[in-house]
Amino acid sequence: MCGRFFLTQGLADLAGLFRAQLDPALAERPELAEPRFNIRPTQEIPVLRRDPEGGRLLTSMRWGFIPAWYGAPGAGPLIINARSEGIAEKPAFREAARRTRCLIPTSGFYEWTESAGKGKEPWLVRRKGGAPMVMAGVWREWADPASGGRLRTCAIVTTEANAELAPIHHRSPLWLAPEHWGLWLGEEGHGAARLMVPPPPGEIETWRVSTALNKRDAEGEGLMAPLAEEPPAAPAPEEQGRLL
Repeated sequence: MCGRFFLTQGLADLAGLFRAQLDPALAERPELAEPRFNIRPTQEIPVLRRDPEGGRLLTSMRWGFIPAWYGAPGAGPLIINARSEGIAEKPAFREAARRTRCLIPTSGFYEWTESAGKGKEPWLVRRKGGAPMVMAGVWREWADPASGGRLRTCAIVTTEANAELAPIHHRSPLWLAPEHWGLWLGEEGHGAARLMVPPPPGEIETWRVSTALNKRDAEGEGLMAPLAEEPPAAPAPEEQGRLL
């Protein structure tokens, strides 16, 4: 899964990367333009989607997908990830998986291992060299039945981890190469399902970071600083389900 991530690239740089228009409403959210080192569920995050005229729009959405039947944002479990396996058939996601896919930029994400005597140990995962990582997502607009207000919400699509990430966690965000962005967004017809595979090997680097990150509201660039420890040994298949 992906429960927290960080983003250090600026909004203008991201718009250029995606060849997208910046949503004018982002000017009212200056906090989204600053480097963020501990992005958490329910916060607003930058998201790339197709605009109604077929172009690309970099906008913001709430991280935490709200299905149509929720009477309030907290009416059911918080849905921050969508498993790629069967996503097109699951009631919560099937419409979004077919019609409203999106891209979620990140500079990397965090995962945790847990072992006897050490507790929860956070790890940073990013592309080698710090290049942006673009995660596949799905989104929908939720209508509040009480007020009539509307809220755009999203979830990160996940897949099986590759051999590099599996020692830390058995799931991975589904990240996409630039040549696949258009297909995921629906700009190039059908076939997005073939993209839902584990990321290729040799593209990530990981390191242990401070347990300060165990505090949900921890902040600051220091959260990314590496600790001098070796990666854990790969868990046996029957033990992977115990990882966070």
